[in-house]
Amino acid sequence: MDLNRYIDHTLLSPTATEADILNLCQEALKYNFYSVCVNSSYVPIAKQALGRSDIKVCTVVGFPLGAMSTEAKIFEAKKAIEEGASEIDMVMNIGRLKSKNYVAVLKDISNVKRAIGPIPLKVILEISELSKNEIVKACEICIDAKADFVKTSTGFSKSGATLTAVKIMKKSVKDRLKIKASGGIRDTETALKYIEVGVHRIGASSGVAMMTNQTSHSAY
Repeated sequence: MDLNRYIDHTLLSPTATEADILNLCQEALKYNFYSVCVNSSYVPIAKQALGRSDIKVCTVVGFPLGAMSTEAKIFEAKKAIEEGASEIDMVMNIGRLKSKNYVAVLKDISNVKRAIGPIPLKVILEISELSKNEIVKACEICIDAKADFVKTSTGFSKSGATLTAVKIMKKSVKDRLKIKASGGIRDTETALKYIEVGVHRIGASSGVAMMTNQTSHSAY
């Protein structure tokens, strides 16, 4: 199994410099990661740095809170795609879910998906903020909204991915959606455990450490 092809090599820190983004892309080229995941303003830099390689540019939308308008999420997603992004990770409106306004959550996701068409849409649930029942409900909404993935975490909340939450997600979506685990996955052993329980992608800033079997202390 090629662990590198599961990894979205991620740098979403607000203090990341242009040089940091270029370094991220160089690492992705060296280790042949599946994608780089960057904030949307850095999509053009990443796209140029990756050149003609088949490494994808993934970006985040409505990040990290998910509480902005659907129109803002759509604009950000479409602009990023124009500039070279080929995958979109959007944050679900967590407050709406907790309000049990499931129609609003569904519309938010389905309208973004409709706007970006065939581009893969990963919906970040922020599992650290949700109960088991809310995780199940969020997964059901993502299926109805025709999302492509459910994703555990932004990496900017109080905790990241857990195997327990991923198992709940897998049981909820079965094979209808793919799963991305992110937040706090820092070593090869942990990454492999997530893949064993059915994860299709790992979001991590520690991809290089995983490839070289070092331990990383990065938050994401």
